[in-house]
Formats: sequence, structure tokens, C-alpha cells
Amino acid sequence: MSAATVPVRLLDVAHARSGDKGDTANVGLIALRPEWYPLLAAHVTRDRVVEHFRGVITGGVVRYELPNLLALNFLLHGALGGGGTLSLKTDAQGKVYSTALLRLVLDVDADEAARLALPAAR
Repeated sequence: MSAATVPVRLLDVAHARSGDKGDTANVGLIALRPEWYPLLAAHVTRDRVVEHFRGVITGGVVRYELPNLLALNFLLHGALGGGGTLSLKTDAQGKVYSTALLRLVLDVDADEAARLALPAAR
């Protein structure tokens, strides 16, 4: 493997859906191609999501792997300022968290990116 990496936008290799329950946002991240799921599983870790949403959520993050669906599911606790009926946040239902997660850029080994035919960040 080479030491060089290429930036890959999560938006180009996955799609996402989000919702809410109480003060927790739920984000499902789904690979656009089956061969890209292992990349998501390796790079979109719980710690990476915690860092990505630092200062936005007040609780922990839990990650679930759903390989049969080519997906990862994240629970973002403390994301909604108390939830829809209590929050003063603009999006108290958590609908924008999927879009926010897709803004993440992954640093992928250049050889792996070429082998998987990944679109590089523009």
C-alpha cells in the first residue's frame, strides 16, 4: 500500500437518512455500492462521528453495524436540545443530521481508492 491518501467525500459514496426520538437523533448511513460498505465500516467510526459533531451534541454516540443492509446506524444522544416539544433549536427533529454527516471527508489510501473506483473529493 502506498502512503498517499486521497480525500473522498462521504456524500459521494453513501446516502443517509435521519430522524429522532426524544433528545436523540438517529442517522442511518448506507453505502451506494456493496463494495464500498467495508470502507464505511472502517473509516466512519464512532470516534470520528463524535469528533465531527463536537460542540453540536451534548451526549454520547452509539454505532451499530448492519452489513446485511450495507449500512451503519448512529444514535446521537443529546442532539436535539430536549426534543421536538422542548427544544429551541431550529431543527428539533434531527432531519439535518444526515446531511451534516455526509459532509465528512474521508482520507483513503490511494491504492484502495483506485481499487474501489472511489470518486475523489472535488
